[in-house]
This record gives sequence, C-alpha cells and structure tokens, in this order.
Amino acid sequence: QGQLVESGGGLVQPGGSLRLSCLASESIFTFYYMGWYRQAPGKQRDLVAYIATNGTTNYVDSAKGRFTISRDNAKNTVYLQKNGLSPEDTDVYYCNALDDYGPLDSWGQGTQVTVSM
Repeated sequence: QGQLVESGGGLVQPGGSLRLSCLASESIFTFYYMGWYRQAPGKQRDLVAYIATNGTTNYVDSAKGRFTISRDNAKNTVYLQKNGLSPEDTDVYYCNALDDYGPLDSWGQGTQVTVSM
C-alpha cells in the first residue's frame, strides 16, 4: 500500500496564502491523476482540484482563479497553492491519486487549514 504525507497547512488571515504539499510513494504517484480534497468535520470529503501526469488540471468552481495545483514528477510531490483565502476555505485538506472511478481507499493524515483573523 502506498503512502501519502500532506503538509503546509496552518493558520492564516483572510486574504492570505498557503502552499500545501503532498509527498506520495511512487506506487501512488504513477497513477494518472493526483488530486486535492477537503473535508469539514462530519461532512464528506470533496474534490478541490486534480492534475494529470502531463500537467492538465481541473478545478471545482470555488477554486478557479484562487488555487493552483501542480506536480513535480521527479519528487513524487503534488502542490496546492492557495491564494485569496477566506474563512470558508477552513478545512482539513487531503491528497490522493484518483482515476475515473474515484480516489484510492487509503488516505494520509491530511493537513489543517484555518482561515481566521
């Protein structure tokens, strides 16, 4: 089973920025897509953005224009640059590999993002 280690979360003021990182084991990173998800307490985990090995990206509407997903294939790492943060972006963020059927069953520990004054 592969591993996923997210980092880069923290407390930031509204309007601020964060860059999340996810180091994946090679067995996971070779999947076609890598994605970032968010989850609030008691709610389902939702996809925020995903990126293919060729760099093609896709975002949910709330992330367009504010978030940028990227990947470094040499480092088995996927990033999520988050700009213009608002309190509504407060959640635990996870990364995972995904295909047409959804994400893998195994998840990392996630990284907490809190946007507050």
